[in-house]
Amino acid sequence: MDVLTQYAWIVWLVLILAFATIEVFTLEMTFLMLALGSVAGLLSGLFGIPWWAQFIIAAVVSVALILALRPPLLRMLRRGGDPARSNVDALIGADGTVVRTVNAAGGQVRLQNGDVWTARLSPITEQADVAVGERVLVTGIDGATAVVVPVERNTPQ
Repeated sequence: MDVLTQYAWIVWLVLILAFATIEVFTLEMTFLMLALGSVAGLLSGLFGIPWWAQFIIAAVVSVALILALRPPLLRMLRRGGDPARSNVDALIGADGTVVRTVNAAGGQVRLQNGDVWTARLSPITEQADVAVGERVLVTGIDGATAVVVPVERNTPQ
């Protein structure tokens, strides 16, 4: 067993390199915490602590780092994300104008960005035809079809 304690530093170096390599590809901070725990195991081995105690120290440090350091690191990593909506998400809430009468079966609208989309009425709205030229609001996207509700209705006077 003395040999195991004497050469445990090699195992710790291999673990540190393996965990650090995996972390580079995953960026979830778990393997970084395991690598730092392995560093603690390596350092404890340099002070002559037996291999089983090195393992316990590495495990305790890893768990402590996962619970204490990982959550704030993940928040900092994700904080820089672009808040602007894009693609289909950017179309939700967009205004449009009817270019071909829209009803529950279909129609066409020109959205504020200039795109012409096939459209149908949302099931949450009154199922009456929306005439050409009326304004609509996109409430959802179903495949390649915009689900819309009328913004204003021409009421008879």
